[in-house]
Amino acid sequence: MATSTRKSTPAYRCTECGWMAVKWVGRCGECQAWGTVVENGSTPSGPATKATTASQPAVPISQVSEAASERLPTGVGEFDRVLGGGLVPGAVILLAGEPGVGKSTLLLDVAARAARSGRKVLYVTGEESAGQVRLRAERIGALEPNLLLAAETDLGAVLAHLDAQQPDLVMVDSIQTIASAQIEGTPGGVGQVREVASALIQAAKTRGFPMVLVGHVTKDGSVAGPRIVEHLVDVVCQFEGEQHSQLRLLRAIKNRFGSVDEVGCFQLVDAGIEGVSDPSGLFLSRETTPVPGTCATITIDGKRPLPAEIQALVAPSALANPRRATSGMDSSRVSMILAVLHRRVGVAVAADDVYVSTIGGARVTEPAADVALALALASARSDRPVRDGWVAVGEVALSGALRPVSGTAQRVAEAARLGFTDIVVPTSTGGAGRDKSPAGIRVHHASTLAEAVSLALPARN
Repeated sequence: MATSTRKSTPAYRCTECGWMAVKWVGRCGECQAWGTVVENGSTPSGPATKATTASQPAVPISQVSEAASERLPTGVGEFDRVLGGGLVPGAVILLAGEPGVGKSTLLLDVAARAARSGRKVLYVTGEESAGQVRLRAERIGALEPNLLLAAETDLGAVLAHLDAQQPDLVMVDSIQTIASAQIEGTPGGVGQVREVASALIQAAKTRGFPMVLVGHVTKDGSVAGPRIVEHLVDVVCQFEGEQHSQLRLLRAIKNRFGSVDEVGCFQLVDAGIEGVSDPSGLFLSRETTPVPGTCATITIDGKRPLPAEIQALVAPSALANPRRATSGMDSSRVSMILAVLHRRVGVAVAADDVYVSTIGGARVTEPAADVALALALASARSDRPVRDGWVAVGEVALSGALRPVSGTAQRVAEAARLGFTDIVVPTSTGGAGRDKSPAGIRVHHASTLAEAVSLALPARN
């Protein structure tokens, strides 16, 4: 009797994103990475896989229980803001950030608050010993009887803890330190990270508890490890902050349960890390007397308006090529604004050293801060402070004209809430201030940068 044989062809897989190819190629067709496509055994080219018995019958979508997706607040308001309201049962969150930014401290605080509310929390640490974590918990007040600590680096042992404890919330710090005995390679390798992530995600989905995985980042700031891990998890968060600044920002790069436009603000303190619902105090110096070279603006990060104070110093230079130093702002943007000021407004700074910085380690990148930057530079050059209580918003074109920016009404409302009395916006801006000013703030419209400078800087005596 003749038997049919199934033809097999070699299969190749991208180690970064999991893209499959029949033949080897030098560049992945999905993530465009070079040299990541390797042989992955063989795949049958015969008939498709036969149907098997379904684990659960299909049900009408209206009969799916809403309790399965009910959010559980973490007790940290800024963390809940980024997540979209809290933790969803069965959700897996990947928290990435540079070493020392405060990832472990934040998660230990979240774990302690969850344990304090009566939930059983399992904290798995692979990077530190149990004693080191205990010392941090004592410092931030996270010693709770419902917070269970396990120092493990073996995947099998971690899964055994999940079976034995049946926790309501799991923290794994970090995924690069956990290894599976079934996979060859060192911990943190591509194969190990993919296997560990798949096993932990399957456990979270099967048992229905939320899980937070800590991940490292590469030199360029992206999440380390294969990109397929980002596709498997439900939420990817990035924890950012300068090493010498107390400010920390939490952003959602991917969120299946909410928006990715929210930003959480945190502050490092001696007792750990705490959320900052109103970060204006971190970004504004609030000098009692106006100082030359300072101007405030309102930026929008995602959907959240945040104040930023730009400071400038212009001093005579003894060098043939004057210095241009910036901190917190794009140096090329500063050079462009200096050129516009010189050519369109008559503020000569070509022979001066120019220093520009932001308050509190804030990073200002959007063009909406152009007018505030120009006013700070003009104020520093003329040694005249910007009028007390004034703030500026708008983009500066090379012609010297002011261009409107998005979210002006939201920026004006935030400026009024922070106590500013006057705001300068481009003339072509619609909405806020066109017919009447919001309560507590006067809106001044300017069509050119020269007009904005004349409005915000008082005349010489």
